[in-house]
Amino acid sequence: MAEQVETEQISGHVERVTFHSADTGFAVLQMKLRGQRDLESVIGKIADVQPGEHVVAEGRWVMDRQHGRQFKAEILKSTPPDSPEGIVKFLGSGLIEGIGPVYAKKLVDKFGRDVLEVIEHRSAKLEEIDGIGPTRRKRIKESWQEARQVREIMTFLMSHGVSTARAFRIYKSYGDKAMTKVQADPYCLARDIRGIGFKTADQIASHFGIDAASPLRARAGIEYMLLQRSQSGHIATPRDELVDITHQELDIPRDILEEALLHGLAKKRLMLETRLAADAPLVYPAHLHRAELELVEDLARLMAQEPPIADADEDKALSWVQEKIGLELAPQQLDALRMALSSKVMIITGGPGVGKTTLVKALIQLFKARNLKVSLAAPTGRAAKRMSESSGSPARTLHRLLIYDPENGGFKHHRENPLKGDIWILDEASMIDLPLASQVLRALPDHAVLILVGDVDQLPSVGPGSVLRDVIDSKRIPVQRLTEIFRQAEGSQIVQNAHRVQRGEAPLSCTPQYPGDFYVIPVEEADAVWDRIRGLYAGKLKQRFGLNPLRDAQILSPMQRGGLGARAFNQQVQALINPRGDQVERFGIIFREGDRVMQLLNNYDKECFNGDMGEIAGIDREEQELWVDFGGRKVTYRFHELDELQLSYAVTIHKSQGSEYPCVILPLHTQHFVMLQRNLLYTGITRGKQLVILVGSMRAIRMAVQNQDSTRRLSCLKARLQERL
Repeated sequence: MAEQVETEQISGHVERVTFHSADTGFAVLQMKLRGQRDLESVIGKIADVQPGEHVVAEGRWVMDRQHGRQFKAEILKSTPPDSPEGIVKFLGSGLIEGIGPVYAKKLVDKFGRDVLEVIEHRSAKLEEIDGIGPTRRKRIKESWQEARQVREIMTFLMSHGVSTARAFRIYKSYGDKAMTKVQADPYCLARDIRGIGFKTADQIASHFGIDAASPLRARAGIEYMLLQRSQSGHIATPRDELVDITHQELDIPRDILEEALLHGLAKKRLMLETRLAADAPLVYPAHLHRAELELVEDLARLMAQEPPIADADEDKALSWVQEKIGLELAPQQLDALRMALSSKVMIITGGPGVGKTTLVKALIQLFKARNLKVSLAAPTGRAAKRMSESSGSPARTLHRLLIYDPENGGFKHHRENPLKGDIWILDEASMIDLPLASQVLRALPDHAVLILVGDVDQLPSVGPGSVLRDVIDSKRIPVQRLTEIFRQAEGSQIVQNAHRVQRGEAPLSCTPQYPGDFYVIPVEEADAVWDRIRGLYAGKLKQRFGLNPLRDAQILSPMQRGGLGARAFNQQVQALINPRGDQVERFGIIFREGDRVMQLLNNYDKECFNGDMGEIAGIDREEQELWVDFGGRKVTYRFHELDELQLSYAVTIHKSQGSEYPCVILPLHTQHFVMLQRNLLYTGITRGKQLVILVGSMRAIRMAVQNQDSTRRLSCLKARLQERL
């Protein structure tokens, strides 16, 4: 029988937090123990800990080969400090907004050990400190109460076997009712809190004793699998398949899942489509079903009226507009203009170099000459900026066009408060997912003309649906496909290779003897891919092409994870070109002043949207915040909000949609096997403006070019359009 090692209890003050993972709770603390002069290392799990706090640890001493003597704690508990020195460290740690090291010392000098009680119960006295007025005092008190609540939530979650970096979001969503709500239904976390998935909620439910076959778990499991499918682009899932994959993934009996499915349908959280489903009944999340229905009805509403200039003299109008823009348009472009004169809704599609931009300029002139108000918009900030620059007219993002209303949790423009104007031209339409498309159509007035411009051969939207393709395939909306490559684009190997790939042909590389704007660097070994890219960043881009790697180069990876994923490349590029400076580490990422970053979700309060890219302009540890410069607009992020950002020296090809970069570097290897598809490579190539460098194995390139079998996204949008229009 193994000898049991007795545990002991130690206590002291935290001098330094060497490491703390917000995800797992694991911490390495340097502590001043009672009666000892030197600091001791203590390791264990704790929800949150700050320098200066008093910690009690139960465990045993161990000798680590690498780190020496440590106290390995099975239990770690912290309490606010009671010594003036500890309180200064605690308050100055950044835990409380509005208090950094300077104000921490001022507060302790003034109030001594009573300072925490003053903040809690007599906060008006804080204004006796020079520099603290009513606004800062209010921030300090609110932040203290918030921190206390968040800490309680974190401790509560950890006591049930799970630690999470999302405690702040739980508090923001549920307030002081958080623990009560989570105890009643742990699966609410998966539904309501971004960053907490079903599996995390499932762990918490297990610790609460909720049975693995309980109806509560089955209902949440069905919705979880539908969410997984929507994140892969599907609007709906075949009924039997949904039950099967949930059974396989979660090991819940099928009869219980059937009951859960019926419960979801009865509560209208789920919707069933049997009439239009081609092969099998389809189950929808309610919000996507509603979006699909409303999109079709709003398209029908627009098309029910006559276009505003249907009576125009076509030949005269086309001659005038060509003279106005100083260009002779190609036959396909002229056909598109004729279509615009006679349509309420139309689509213009085509690859790079086929004249979409010129056509948009002509359309703007044509409509403005009739005193019609033209509005330009695109799904992302970068796409809107490109549209403004190329057309010479202002363009906005779709979110800014619709205007978010935080009080009502929706957009200000909708059927009851439609947008003002006549003509809406939306660029990069392949990026528009079903929910956003539905919101846009809801906001258009009956007399509106809608023109969608985009490349249907690119990747579909990151969000659910493939709206542009489904609308085109329905054959109910007028479509003009541009195919002729214009003379000025014929000299670009980027354009030529994009069209080669689209035809199923491998791209051709320029050479030192025959230089150009597209190069293929063959690298068969995965470990050597970064070595070749590092060489480009270390000097070749600047020396050979006159490009600034920090400003001009963009790595586009097929995947986020893995050794050749965007996340790994971000760490490598950051270490190479921005290795030092003021920094903060949160959520496993080092954010450093000067770093390029990308917004990961729509934040309507900040007016920052998924895919927006900027640069970290400053970090303030006293205020626990940093600023990101999004093209001249500075946005503030609290440190606990940094999970909304990621480094963006490298991004996935999906995330690059709607953007253009001076130089695109495309790593492509058989490690990316599951993502190697023709439309993915095509999309990556078309993001390059001046230079594209493809680094990888020739086998992977061939696989991507030959694989056109991208999965069709399930929905009934095409069938609904064919029935309704």
